[in-house]
Amino acid sequence: MKLEKIITDSVDQPGDDHFSSSAITPLKANAFEKTDAEKIQLIQKHFEAILDTLGMDLTDDSLSGTPLRVAKMYVKEIFGGLHPDKKPLASTFKNTYKYGEMLVEKNITLYSTCEHHLLPIVGKAHVAYISKGTVVGLSKMNRIVEYYAARPQVQERLTLQIVQELQTVLGTKDVACVIDAKHLCVNSRGVSDVASSTVTSEFGGAFQSEDKKREFLDYIQLDTTF
Repeated sequence: MKLEKIITDSVDQPGDDHFSSSAITPLKANAFEKTDAEKIQLIQKHFEAILDTLGMDLTDDSLSGTPLRVAKMYVKEIFGGLHPDKKPLASTFKNTYKYGEMLVEKNITLYSTCEHHLLPIVGKAHVAYISKGTVVGLSKMNRIVEYYAARPQVQERLTLQIVQELQTVLGTKDVACVIDAKHLCVNSRGVSDVASSTVTSEFGGAFQSEDKKREFLDYIQLDTTF
């Protein structure tokens, strides 16, 4: 069997179709034994080897610092949400004003990374909840989205993680999330369909009723351009 076919057969697995069996990010038991500095050092060496294998001249001024830059970016930035110590503290407050309608935080800018090809996912998240006596700071909803997005992801899992985290923080099942995002693994490679985007949703508690679901979706469509 030709090497090219062996490689192709080994990577064309269900993961290419965004299959995911759990809402929990797959991590090894010892995922956090190494310090950030140790991880950066190891990733730098591995990335040097990748570039060298591709035939790049790492003595060139433009490339010499790339392995370290990539390593720092992976650990400190785009995959920083893997570490539980970086989970945002979502302070809650009593709903003293007795607001009983849904609260919607829409158009939250979303940057993540597809775990199948390590290419960017870029889009918007729309999140809503109905208070059961407590509310959360508006910026914390953005932070929760940011935290779970900052890791290798599939969009379905990300949507579930955002909803489940807010359900825990707020003590209610009445939480919903819709994500509309472009995947560069689709837009810039493979079928190279630059126009398509992926929409996922999760409706918890009261949002499973058709009227609440429709109300939430209508809010998302509101023109909030200022």
